[in-house]
Amino acid sequence: MNDTVPAGRQVRTRFAPSPTGFLHIGSLRTALYAYALTKSEKGKFILRIEDTDRSRFVPGATEKILEDLRIFGLNWDEGPVVGGKFGPYIQSEKVALGIYKDFAEKLVASGHAYFCFCPPQTKEAIAEEHEQKTINLRDACRNLSPEEVQAKLKSGQKPAIRLRVPDNETVSFNDFVLNKEISWETKNIDEVMLLKSDGFPTYHLAVVVDDNAMEVSHIVRGRDWLPSTPVHLLLFKYLGFELPKIGHLTDILDPAGGKLSKRKGSVMIEEFLAEGYLPEALLNFIMLLGWAPKDNRELFTLEEFVANFKAGQLQTANPVFNRKKLDWFNGHYIRQKSDEDLLLLIKPFVPKGADEKILNKVIPLIRERIVKLSEVSVLAGFFFVKPTVNRQLFGNLPHKEHLIKAAAVLEKLEKWENEEIQLSLNKLIVEEGWQTGDFYMSFRIALTGSRFTPPITQSAVILGKDETLARLNRLLL
Repeated sequence: MNDTVPAGRQVRTRFAPSPTGFLHIGSLRTALYAYALTKSEKGKFILRIEDTDRSRFVPGATEKILEDLRIFGLNWDEGPVVGGKFGPYIQSEKVALGIYKDFAEKLVASGHAYFCFCPPQTKEAIAEEHEQKTINLRDACRNLSPEEVQAKLKSGQKPAIRLRVPDNETVSFNDFVLNKEISWETKNIDEVMLLKSDGFPTYHLAVVVDDNAMEVSHIVRGRDWLPSTPVHLLLFKYLGFELPKIGHLTDILDPAGGKLSKRKGSVMIEEFLAEGYLPEALLNFIMLLGWAPKDNRELFTLEEFVANFKAGQLQTANPVFNRKKLDWFNGHYIRQKSDEDLLLLIKPFVPKGADEKILNKVIPLIRERIVKLSEVSVLAGFFFVKPTVNRQLFGNLPHKEHLIKAAAVLEKLEKWENEEIQLSLNKLIVEEGWQTGDFYMSFRIALTGSRFTPPITQSAVILGKDETLARLNRLLL
């Protein structure tokens, strides 16, 4: 990727999310790749909040984005909180300064934009146009004479400003991720809104103005922004700005087909963290959704990823979001944790006030078994809350016979230790001629209410003799 770096120019990338909700898994990947590209070249990583679409603004979303980036170690060099010489880094703060309005009016003055007095389209009207496939890329206001424009302005009408797209031209650029030239005929380029009548810019104007003002050298973004690129190319040209390198990342696909989307399952970072995925596992998994190291290595810390980023390859084939692979990464990172660290991590997933001494004893039993932190409640919840046992789980097992004789044997034990419990129960199994698996399944269900648990005799040790006997005996009533 060295050939993408302009000679003598510092590499500066930006991550520019909109605060319209929680951070999407694809957005995190965009931030990660932009961060790695910059850091591998000793450049600057910029965070910019694009909040000019006030209709979709979600209070608190900006703060959540900042928190999430910090959780994953993607600390920005310039942006909200940390500052920088190219601020403000929150677009709504720039609106009040009139910066976007000045550039929009400059485009009108040069003939590359025009005033539009049409009322905003309703969502219903837009949907109807799409349904009827009658989308008009040119607005009637583009043909208003200067006299007509002045008359409307004098009458108090507040216009929006639209881009004026030239006829019979071709717009093109070289995508440094796709590694190919992409072009559009201008007849197929929409004359998009640049400045709304309320003075707020649209994404198209604001992103170009800010990328130039912040000296962004490389734009790394999702492929869903590719249709907007010709508009931005025209704006860079008409405003006399130097064009950054632009690269569009692959789409992340759902295993069931199509792009990863909320209606098909978890896509937001908060959802994955709430399920008990570790940030380092999630980040490592995302690294490989569109980037491939030459040695097929899989495990990377953030620092190692940055060090290897240039030696790898940004892929052009869309990756599939493989949940099993994510689970593998998470299980691996869980097993690297110390008991002390794991104790802190699993606390949010066990009942409030759970005995810490018991938790410390439980951790060695579940460490090799859990894939997500949330599974601790399934695998080990019975240590803290008496389970409700569904007797249908026993099926055809002679569970009453198993439990009556097990309780009698265990009652006599003086030392409540794993080895003693195993010896006494195994001896009972041989004496009674039972199937070992059948007996221990009855024992497991009686103590835990589940067929899948940590080692059951070790679990009995943690539960204690009195509690173990009480759970066996209550099923004999």
